[in-house]
Amino acid sequence: MPPQEEQSHLAHPKYRPDIDGLRAIAVLSVVGFHAFPHWVKGGFIGVDIFFVISGYLISTIIFGSLAGAGFSYREFYARRIRRIFPALLVVVAATLAFGWYALLADEFRQLGKHLLASAGFVVNLALWNEAGYFDTIAESKPLLHLWSLAVEEQFYIFWPVFLGLAWRFRGGQGRHLGTWMWVATGLSFLLNVYAVHRHPTATFYSPLPRMWELGAGALLAWNALRREPHRNWYRRELRSVGGLLLIVLGVLLIQRTKSFPGWWALLPVLGACLCISAGPGAWINRRLLGSRIAVWFGLISYPLYLWHWPLLAYARVLENGSDPARVVRIAAVVAAIGLAWITYRYVELRLRRHQGSSVVRGLAGSMVLVAFVGALALGRVLPSRNDDPGLQDVMAASADWAYPDGMRTVKVEGETIYRVGEGRPHVLLMGDSHIEQFGARAVELAEKRADSVGTMFFATRGACPPIPHVLEDRDPVCGERFDRTQRFALGSQVDVVVIGGCWTCYFDIGDAAPSPAAPPPDNYYYLDVKGRHPLRGGDGIPRSMESLELFIRLLRAAGKEVYLQLTIPVGPDFEPRTRVAGNRFGVMHATPVSPRAPVSPSQQQLRERLRQVAERGGAKVIDPVAALCTPEGQCLRTTPDGAPIYKDATHLRAAYVRHSATFLDPALEARK
Repeated sequence: MPPQEEQSHLAHPKYRPDIDGLRAIAVLSVVGFHAFPHWVKGGFIGVDIFFVISGYLISTIIFGSLAGAGFSYREFYARRIRRIFPALLVVVAATLAFGWYALLADEFRQLGKHLLASAGFVVNLALWNEAGYFDTIAESKPLLHLWSLAVEEQFYIFWPVFLGLAWRFRGGQGRHLGTWMWVATGLSFLLNVYAVHRHPTATFYSPLPRMWELGAGALLAWNALRREPHRNWYRRELRSVGGLLLIVLGVLLIQRTKSFPGWWALLPVLGACLCISAGPGAWINRRLLGSRIAVWFGLISYPLYLWHWPLLAYARVLENGSDPARVVRIAAVVAAIGLAWITYRYVELRLRRHQGSSVVRGLAGSMVLVAFVGALALGRVLPSRNDDPGLQDVMAASADWAYPDGMRTVKVEGETIYRVGEGRPHVLLMGDSHIEQFGARAVELAEKRADSVGTMFFATRGACPPIPHVLEDRDPVCGERFDRTQRFALGSQVDVVVIGGCWTCYFDIGDAAPSPAAPPPDNYYYLDVKGRHPLRGGDGIPRSMESLELFIRLLRAAGKEVYLQLTIPVGPDFEPRTRVAGNRFGVMHATPVSPRAPVSPSQQQLRERLRQVAERGGAKVIDPVAALCTPEGQCLRTTPDGAPIYKDATHLRAAYVRHSATFLDPALEARK
């Protein structure tokens, strides 16, 4: 008698080559977007097509099983392991091996974290938690693309249980199953539309706002189960043509700057639904989607999706974060296709032929081993090859950012801000990451000298200038958040206001270009009734200075004590990573540097201009340069023993701020 798990209780849909063709469109769109984002601008919608296909096929299996011999959760998840684990294990093993050889210590530690999260199929939640102003650039995370696989796996855990309960509701036989699916899918869609502007990162990575896309495929499967296939040939053809047209429109119209998924995701989701519902007999499905080349790409779509991103990500890493040359990206895509075919032919197919339960146990055990190795890398027990002590110092500085550690969240004017300390005065710190960098000092004072400071509120947003009417294209939330924070600043709860920002990043855009780490000033502008006034190539800077002065005057008129925090010295000379030398395929080390570096004359001129703005408006000036630099303009960048005091080219590291940024203390201390 064969083992129990080999007695299949799962129904399986009839093979449809056109669905493999649809998979081909999905994966080639994603690969095209990742390799050539300027050409295939909306190619990332291929993931949404995959979601619809997965929801359709998985739900078809579940419906058939519930209506027949019964659904076996054990067999269902065993088949999921057989389907997903073989190629995934090969790719993550190769990614880990190359990462150990080529990555620096902090990069390899992050890879270990993502490896651990990927093995548990929660990497989407890890990426959601990481997202922020100082997050590592997405294109340099070799396992970033596994977020979509995690969303699917989380759906596979929830969906069979949900359908099983709904099937048995009020006597069984699934009489109310469609209603429950519509409710779940509809609620997920509404959550997606509601949250896409308010919480864009959460909406992108979280499974709840994404579930409706898989649910759409499930509803399609339910409809197909209850109705006869289309006999009207023109309806069938219209669905096929309309579905493909919606997908093409999605690729052409949707860009990464759109609020996605949101309403825009309807294009690929409805398009995929129409293509599938047209059936294998529609001409486009039969001739185009069912063609030999489309089916071939569909068969290797899963390993191709797995392989293409690590190759492109490592190509960027080898270029130190720059875009690889076009020929390199083409070579990476060709290599991904070749590796995908090899993986499909010699790994996936061979393991599928082995029906014993030992294969499932072996695959599951291998994934546990992957998680263990990821944990070792995350805990620095397994170091990368490039483990020079000097490199470790540089990497430790680059990762030394503490905001908002030690703070509590509070809601003011509908905005979430951070609070630390108790009592009066109530000090509001407004600005961008250049105010956030001093959060470590505020927490230190609240913990060690609680009687000498009041309550400190941090109302900040990275790369958002704290000046009325100064906006930027990349972050439409900046203006709204500033307006609400301004109302709070003018209210009775606030006694002291500290305004700070990377003024050099916004205004020092003359002959001396801002550092590569600074936000591109081309996106910034001053907005009034006459329209935009660009900071670069326009009259936006003098208007912005005037607006800052008026804002200070407004706060002073409301009885507030106001401080203007000037920018610390910034530039490439202060970036710890510029000390990294060598080749990722050879030996890498950190070169020694002098403890001080010069600050540019243009930064000194901007400081004086801002000082005059503060004096005219009635604000006190906090000038870090007085503490960090000599009168000759030589500014500190390392401690005497060579440890960097900067996190990057424009921010101090938390370890230095915590104990040495005393220049901020007068604004935070309790008034006698």
